[in-house]
Amino acid sequence: MANGEKSVSVIHNRVFQVIMMSGIMLQIGIWVRNFAILLYVTDKTDGNAFAVSLIYLAEFLPIFVFSFIGGTFADRWRPKLTIVSCDFLSACSVFAVLLALVYGSWKAVFFATLISAILSQFSQPSVMKLFKLHLPDEQTQTAMSLFQTMFAGFMVLGPILGTFVYQQFGIHVAIGTMGVAFLLSAAIMTMLPHEDKSAKQVAGTSFLREMSSGIRYVFSSKILSLLGVGFVIAGLALGLIQPLPIFLVTERLKLPETDLQWLIGASGFAMILGGVASMSAAKRVAPHILLMVGMTVNAVSIAVSGWSSALWLTLVAQFCSGFVFPGIQVGINTLMLKNSAAEYIGRVNGILNPLFMGSLVVTMSISGLLKNQFSLVSMYEISGALFLLGVVLLLPMHRLIRQSEKTQATAMVNSEMPSN
Repeated sequence: MANGEKSVSVIHNRVFQVIMMSGIMLQIGIWVRNFAILLYVTDKTDGNAFAVSLIYLAEFLPIFVFSFIGGTFADRWRPKLTIVSCDFLSACSVFAVLLALVYGSWKAVFFATLISAILSQFSQPSVMKLFKLHLPDEQTQTAMSLFQTMFAGFMVLGPILGTFVYQQFGIHVAIGTMGVAFLLSAAIMTMLPHEDKSAKQVAGTSFLREMSSGIRYVFSSKILSLLGVGFVIAGLALGLIQPLPIFLVTERLKLPETDLQWLIGASGFAMILGGVASMSAAKRVAPHILLMVGMTVNAVSIAVSGWSSALWLTLVAQFCSGFVFPGIQVGINTLMLKNSAAEYIGRVNGILNPLFMGSLVVTMSISGLLKNQFSLVSMYEISGALFLLGVVLLLPMHRLIRQSEKTQATAMVNSEMPSN
């Protein structure tokens, strides 16, 4: 990294600006994709549950199958070239699906989700690698806070945008919008600085050897191993309650199903505020503290949500849960970046993310069965207890990080001492 780049604030960092602009384009494409295709398939199949489930399968299955593979290739390839190529190929696949939709079967829309989801498993780790390569450590948490705030904003605006485009213009315009958004993202990413020789593809080692090296790297780091445990616990906890908010409304609050929008709205609005709060706290609160405080507040909020039978209290609990969600994400991503070498970022990301998604899907798949065996309140209390367990298991991280900081400080002092 150039010395002059360290003195530039994260907002004025060219690489960060390009990543944010590209991220906005990608989020537009992804949310139009998610909701336009969901509504289109629902209309075409009269709400067939199996057809709708295939959409989610096409969206989440690539995370299991390609996340580690994509992360390994992200470590081998140049990040700029990888991202531009993946966004361009996503756009090409979307336009191919549009042609198939016009002249062939409507079922081609499933491939728009599948192909772009696969390619994102190669490009997303490369974005993390760009953060590592072009941002000093002291700017990482602020950058991740800004990045997470953008995601939080689209979690509120994205469904509105996707629904509007489909209802006003139809599926063909929605698919075309996706393709244009991916193309614009690729074009914006070409504005990144030219990659130097250190960013070239790794040679001389086999792909499988690099995969096994990534696994050993994660398990040899106590901090990354603890993060992996936290990912699993959080996934199990969230999966238990992921399908259940509608029952909070109908069973606990005795309200019509349509009132679920108020819970979603409260959580979404809180995420935006939480993202802003995470930015202001970035320079004062260590990422592992942000993570553990967020998980603790989330544990209490989930337990209160399940126990409450009053709308105002449930809304407050949902607001609190949404407010700390960006902080949890910022803490996780910052810890991942700060405690991973640049050459291992892709593989670390490719290992930890499937741990979360895998545990999420496991408990989500049996959530309905468990609800029938126990009760709605019990499900939420168990979920809250799991989050608290995660906090307890992450407590050793504070000591490990302090030790790591002391070691780095000592090494820096020794390097600055004149040699005899």
